Amino acid sequence: MVFSIAAYAQVQNIAESGCMIDGVPTLKCLEVLFQNLIFLAGASVVLILFIMLVIGAFKYLTSAGDEEKLGAAKKTITYAFLGLFLFMGSYLILNIIQTLFIGPDGPSLFEFRIPEFEP
Repeated sequence: MVFSIAAYAQVQNIAESGCMIDGVPTLKCLEVLFQNLIFLAGASVVLILFIMLVIGAFKYLTSAGDEEKLGAAKKTITYAFLGLFLFMGSYLILNIIQTLFIGPDGPSLFEFRIPEFEP
């Protein structure tokens, strides 16, 4: 067992999250919904980046020296990396805001929490 690595899924199941009362979802289930949406948005960006890079590489390989096709392939690859840098930059900016204003040990900006009030 040299390579025993555990992989855990980041998407949470609403039924198993403990936010339902008698089978009825409560507002607390919105936390799970937003966490799942944030995770799926990040995964979608990575998938789209990969597809754009494959398309750009295919266009580059099949351009056959045509300057117009070669330019289109380079633009596709450039826009793919530009999108990646924008995504990473927005994530970095949100983490900097969290560290500066909330603190490194405070609640995360990437977790949607509904405060619970005791009557």
